[in-house]
Amino acid sequence: MAIDEALGPKDKAALQDRVEIPAGLWTRCESCGHIVYEKEVAEALNVCPECGHHRRVDARTRVAQLVDADTFEEFAADLTSTDPLKFTDRLPYKERLEREQKKTGEVDAVIIGKAFIRGRGVILAVMNPKFIMASMGAVVGEKITRAVERALEEGLPLIVVTASGGARMQEGMISLVQMAKTSAALARFDDAGGLYVVVASDPTTAGVAASFASLGDVIIAEPKAMIGFAGPRVIANTINAELPEGFQTAEFMLEHGFIDRIVDRGQLRSELARVIDYCGK
Repeated sequence: MAIDEALGPKDKAALQDRVEIPAGLWTRCESCGHIVYEKEVAEALNVCPECGHHRRVDARTRVAQLVDADTFEEFAADLTSTDPLKFTDRLPYKERLEREQKKTGEVDAVIIGKAFIRGRGVILAVMNPKFIMASMGAVVGEKITRAVERALEEGLPLIVVTASGGARMQEGMISLVQMAKTSAALARFDDAGGLYVVVASDPTTAGVAASFASLGDVIIAEPKAMIGFAGPRVIANTINAELPEGFQTAEFMLEHGFIDRIVDRGQLRSELARVIDYCGK
């Protein structure tokens, strides 16, 4: 929340009388509530300098944070949904897609490409939580599959940064079968001895968590990322039980063996390079 949105009319007027503050220069951290300097947050890769909260970032920002400068070569960039069900809720699906495309500048919720991370060649897929919450439809499933196939073809490690609310309901069963499609592609990649690394960011849930996000040879998560299938409220109501403290956080998942490491965003590039070197890929 921007500071000018957090202040009441009287406080805002009083503040403007004292000093003119450009809009967006300071913001309130959504986690700890501290007022933070936006430039400082940006320099820390969108991590709060007060509490370490990792903000959600779009796919292009994530790519820029991870790869060596000017090395990302995107492919399959033109894939778009055909709206197979002619689905309508509050908006026709086609119109919703057009709005999201205009808002984000992306055609769908994942981008894939070849890149270098500290000099190591990789195939990289990055999900965009700002595009319909990075829900997985046919395009996402196809792009992840193509990334797997390209990594297999070129003998490169595959890195996927997940951030998803799960299956895209507007595509129904077509969305759900992407779980099997991506998992089958990864099984072939594993049989060929390929290295697959998952970076789970907030949130990694539902159909994505139940498929390619859980199949990594190494699964890294960002601090406090939400990782799991259904939401805590749904699970609690289904099993009629109180859930453990911190349920579905990265820290809980690490303690119970579902992920391998928790790594701060500022250390991800170095950690990915170390994993690639250690695994000899």
